[in-house]
Amino acid sequence: MNEFDYVVVGAGAAGSVVARRLVDSGATVLLLEAGKSDRHPYVRVPAGFFRVLKSGHSSWGYKIEPQVGLGGRSFDYPRGKVLGGSGAINGLVQSWGLPYDYDRWAREGCEGWSFDDVRPFFMRSESYANGDPAKRGRDGPIVVSDYAELHPVARDFLRAANEVGLPVLKDYNSDYRAGVSQAQQTRDGRFRETAATAYLRPVMNRQNLTIETSALACAIELDDSRRARGVSYRVGGVKKTAQARREVIVCGGTVNTPHLLNLSGIGHGEELQAAGIAVRHHLPGVGHGMQDHYTSKLVRRLRGMTTLNQQGRGLRLVAEVFDYMARGKGILTASPSFVTGYLKSSPDLDIPDLQISFIPASFELGGKFVLESKPGMSMGIWQMRPESRGHIRTISPRPEDAPAISPGYLRAPVDQQCVVAGLRWARRLLFANAFDAYGREEVMPGPELTTDEQLLDYARRTGGTTYHPVGSCRMGTDGRAVVDSQLRVHGISGLRIADASIMPHVTSGNTHAPTVMIAEKAADLILRKTPAWSTAAPPVSQMEPTNA
Repeated sequence: MNEFDYVVVGAGAAGSVVARRLVDSGATVLLLEAGKSDRHPYVRVPAGFFRVLKSGHSSWGYKIEPQVGLGGRSFDYPRGKVLGGSGAINGLVQSWGLPYDYDRWAREGCEGWSFDDVRPFFMRSESYANGDPAKRGRDGPIVVSDYAELHPVARDFLRAANEVGLPVLKDYNSDYRAGVSQAQQTRDGRFRETAATAYLRPVMNRQNLTIETSALACAIELDDSRRARGVSYRVGGVKKTAQARREVIVCGGTVNTPHLLNLSGIGHGEELQAAGIAVRHHLPGVGHGMQDHYTSKLVRRLRGMTTLNQQGRGLRLVAEVFDYMARGKGILTASPSFVTGYLKSSPDLDIPDLQISFIPASFELGGKFVLESKPGMSMGIWQMRPESRGHIRTISPRPEDAPAISPGYLRAPVDQQCVVAGLRWARRLLFANAFDAYGREEVMPGPELTTDEQLLDYARRTGGTTYHPVGSCRMGTDGRAVVDSQLRVHGISGLRIADASIMPHVTSGNTHAPTVMIAEKAADLILRKTPAWSTAAPPVSQMEPTNA
């Protein structure tokens, strides 16, 4: 049995950050990752995103349950299984969300999580040279970049936004009005930037850091006093156990974190028993309250313009590869969002409630990112603060068996109203006069779909995930909360969760940057508790177990 001061489960966007900050403190850290190295070209090259999601490379290969709100439809649900986690296979967009999000967390009892509280951790994590240094980070590990060469059709989209009354914002991460902007990327030059490349790689040779890849976590080991003492895991069929002298920090993400807690007997008692798992601690909120952004898109055909549809195939793609190798530019630095922005589904709202993603490309139906042969452009849109809720449910005591995943899409009436309003916004933008030179052919949903009922049916039939699941182990003070404002699991000492699963509500935007922020703050909470680091174990928490 190996002993470490801390055992961190998951080397994704959160685990990489937590491990780095603990290692910097002088503590010994074991970092467990079920996936492998992140050096594959699909991961390192920004546009590899499209190949990763098409092939399933570096992903857990999950699939959601048939969704009632989608008429019984199911689809693939990629989550990162690689150093860097989902941040190694995501769309690279740097989005903090709105101040409202974090102030809402604080109002609902999550002390220390208002926007003023979390802003320093966002700034600490990033290096964005084009931002206001009073509002954006300049010296953090994760490099954030703008597109060096914005596609002509994307420039037309910015003009279209102005035409319909939307301002073009210089920085949507410090200007929170409704408007559009070039999407900021987690990209350092020609390469994707992840928490693993930014935080882990510089310290991989430190003697106090041990990283085990292809390590499937099986259970959190608890003693009779309900204290987390370590983690059992499997590497190549060999079962191992690592002991944590101080704490276990779970950073598995919104799917795998509740799954690991359940496998350890921590969760809803009746659900654990149904799965054949002995109940160690009844914590009914584990796996419940999941949220995700659900996107629907409008696709328009373009005449007389070359888009990624042509640049991404044949001899043009060969030329793009050479351009990337020679200059580190071109479409291989692209992500799925050339332009992003915030809109209002109703002008009466105080703050935006819709997010958009624009790309000068169009894809075949099926969610596998296969480019169409004819030139096109697409705009995806989603409600940023959905009211629908879902769950993650463990179905067997075998760690290798995937959990049941049900995001609960479009079950709430307000979510249905917003997706229809979003599609109407998409039509306004993609059929503005700025695009008149390209014809007026709508591919999807199709000009014949005009009523709210028709557009909602289209969204149900064709929409999909925006890859932003959160909330399955949410922070709070009520009986369904899983962690407190210090990210300590209710009723279990020596155990914290630091990832997107703790969000009480999904943030208004992409979730990678908020996840990194959570990890930065988690490390601060851990180290602030014992500012003079030592190997002595901290006292057992006096927190009472949550009542069933």
